[in-house]
Amino acid sequence: MKKRILAYGRLNDDQLAQLGHDFEVLNFPGLASADDPAFRSALPDAHGLIGASLAITPQLLDEAPHLEAIATISVGYDNYPVDALTRRGILLCNTPDVLTETTADTGFLLIMAAARRAVELAEWVKRGDWQAGIGPERFGSDVHGKTLGMIGFGRIGAAVARRGALGFGMRVLYSNASPKPELEAELGAEHHEMDALLSESDFICVTVPLNADTEHLIGEREFALMKPSAIFVNISRGKVVNEAALIEALEMGRIRAAGLDVFEQEPLSPESPLPHMTNVVALPHIGSATHETRTAMAQRAVDNLILALRGERPISLVNDAAWRSV
Repeated sequence: MKKRILAYGRLNDDQLAQLGHDFEVLNFPGLASADDPAFRSALPDAHGLIGASLAITPQLLDEAPHLEAIATISVGYDNYPVDALTRRGILLCNTPDVLTETTADTGFLLIMAAARRAVELAEWVKRGDWQAGIGPERFGSDVHGKTLGMIGFGRIGAAVARRGALGFGMRVLYSNASPKPELEAELGAEHHEMDALLSESDFICVTVPLNADTEHLIGEREFALMKPSAIFVNISRGKVVNEAALIEALEMGRIRAAGLDVFEQEPLSPESPLPHMTNVVALPHIGSATHETRTAMAQRAVDNLILALRGERPISLVNDAAWRSV
């Protein structure tokens, strides 16, 4: 009997066929909740799960006694109880590398758009308000030659910094990471304590993963340390930032602007003032949302799951301890 896979991510026909060659695949396109009756009824016989944006709980795992591996179509894995998976010997695989450059593009897009007030001024033109030359009240800020502070300096953080240092001649500071001599040599990056980074940077970009240590890492105290001219960018997870404190900092002029691809609640509540603020560029979590990258992410997840269910080590494994226990 073939092992069973429950698929609930955006997989194309070729990817579903690849999985179906050796496994039984039950596809749940557009699955919005793990409470879906058909999905729950299929769990007891599932050996693998593949998808994204579905919260997996220990209670859900109790209903899947044969589960061997989960392949998430994402880099982040805050929707998964890693410790519970590891105790059960269930492999959790993710998709780093394939979205690094695309997400870094999005981060630098936000830096540029917020600095040059691109969205605000595009709307100004669209309304027909462009009747004369641009005056100082609508001037933006230069990006080249400024100081870029990276909170988090993993793959994506380094890729954003590389764009700033090599493309725009920016001074790069980084925190929330161990010293990285190779990046310091390549980019001239400087390792700083976060308070110093916040006070010195013209642009502050957050790329840390969400966990117990980073939830609300940036709040009222941190915004108070930033320059009034600072531009804050978040491409990590919404809950890394205390959104109420961010809104207050923007309204009170404690910082100049923000570029945001992630929010505490997604989709963003219609009641949120953020998308209506002229000094905010708000995007609908598009960090990796290109045809090429999403296809590559799904393919990495497929490859991971096939290897895992064959008893081979996946390409991208989150919980190495689970592999060692297999």
